Amino acid sequence: MKELNRKNAPAAKLHPERIIQFGEGNFLRAFVDWIVWNMNEKADFNTGVVVVQPIENGMVDALNAQDGLYHLNLQGIDKGKKVDSIQLIDTITRGLNPYKQFDEYLKLAENPDMRFVISNTTEAGIAFDPACKPDDKPAKSYPGKLTQLLYHRFKTFNGAADKGFIILPCELIFHNGTELKKCIGQYIDLWNLGADFKTWFETACGVYCTLVDRIVPGYPKDTINEILDKVQFEDKLVVKAEIFHLWVIEAPQSVAAEFPADKAGLNVLFVPSEKPYHDRKVTLLNGPHTVLSPVGYLSGLNTVRECVEDPVIGKFVNRAMFGELMETLDLPKAELEAFANDVLDRFRNPFVKHFVTSIMLNSFPKYKTRDLPGLKIYLERKGQLPSALVLGLAGIITYYKGGKRGADEIVPNDDPKILALLTELWGKGCVKCVAKGVLAADFIWGEDLNNIPGLTDKLSGYLASIQEKGMLETVKDIL
Repeated sequence: MKELNRKNAPAAKLHPERIIQFGEGNFLRAFVDWIVWNMNEKADFNTGVVVVQPIENGMVDALNAQDGLYHLNLQGIDKGKKVDSIQLIDTITRGLNPYKQFDEYLKLAENPDMRFVISNTTEAGIAFDPACKPDDKPAKSYPGKLTQLLYHRFKTFNGAADKGFIILPCELIFHNGTELKKCIGQYIDLWNLGADFKTWFETACGVYCTLVDRIVPGYPKDTINEILDKVQFEDKLVVKAEIFHLWVIEAPQSVAAEFPADKAGLNVLFVPSEKPYHDRKVTLLNGPHTVLSPVGYLSGLNTVRECVEDPVIGKFVNRAMFGELMETLDLPKAELEAFANDVLDRFRNPFVKHFVTSIMLNSFPKYKTRDLPGLKIYLERKGQLPSALVLGLAGIITYYKGGKRGADEIVPNDDPKILALLTELWGKGCVKCVAKGVLAADFIWGEDLNNIPGLTDKLSGYLASIQEKGMLETVKDIL
């Protein structure tokens, strides 16, 4: 079996670099880079992607070892027919680690053909860190790094109006473009980069709100040998995804004209407002994902499909989706039910083995954006707390305790500050202390959630029940 590189895969095309992509993970490679590949193949987009590793430790070395090449395995049901395709994606030209290649990173801004910036740095990535300095190599935060790059481009081209960037963040927070633009503005002011640069950024660049939707389980460890046998390449970056995809971009038609997804037959929508799509998707797809993952895992299940099809956890998922989260939305009930049932079909996709542990990366920021708004609205409308959503938070907190589930080691992955807090709180041996401490963590929630009537006691009760009886019996109790 051959090593995967451009020498051994002569069919792979090398396109001019026109997109800077912050993030090298499974989602961007299975979604954005696949979309660009389609536009290259079907709409003469002729665009390559250079990947920037947004954190110090990442995967660009593995990406460069394969010359940016990897295979994408799309599986699902399309118009009633099963699809199981494997495609070599040649969109990525190279990867950069700005922590080791800062000068090379800044040189990206010097390329006159560079036009787009796309990112997915998780929900926690779009944040202003006042500790970042303009001469850091690089700034720690993603908005800080991007501000450095934009300023270098501004200086390189003397503020030319036609050298701005189209910036499309894919982080799953509402108004991601608005939030990113706000952070960049804060750095421009903090670093005293000048009124001329600020004007150029606000007039020559566009930062647009987007919504992305595709379930990406990631590396297909259960079928990898079969895939490699088919492609006859050693590929360490194979990624699996469902066939469904949707990218909603709140931008004018002038941007759509430069990004010809429609000519490639892709489900990429340029709309006046992404809010209706955002509310529906985040609430009825990502919201259930976030709470079913810890509840299912601590009940002995490993995949989203297992959770949905389990006689007990499946009822929990339905309670969270139809009985609680759906009650917080204002779209027509029939439309919401149809969307929710489609989501359940996607969760049951027989091809996709979506491990719940992969969903639990950065669970607290996810819960804050995906489930906490629904919890508050449900309480306001119904006069009581939503049991499934509160139990989901108890599941996250319990998962972050660590330890073991049977023979499996539980290894939470989140902001070190969050992990340290949970270690400290669980060390007190008092579930009420854990509940109070987590809910009071302003740096997680931006507020003290102990002020939500009844939440501290309900959360404490669920935490105690999980410790005493286990998650599965606790789920049975609330059902």
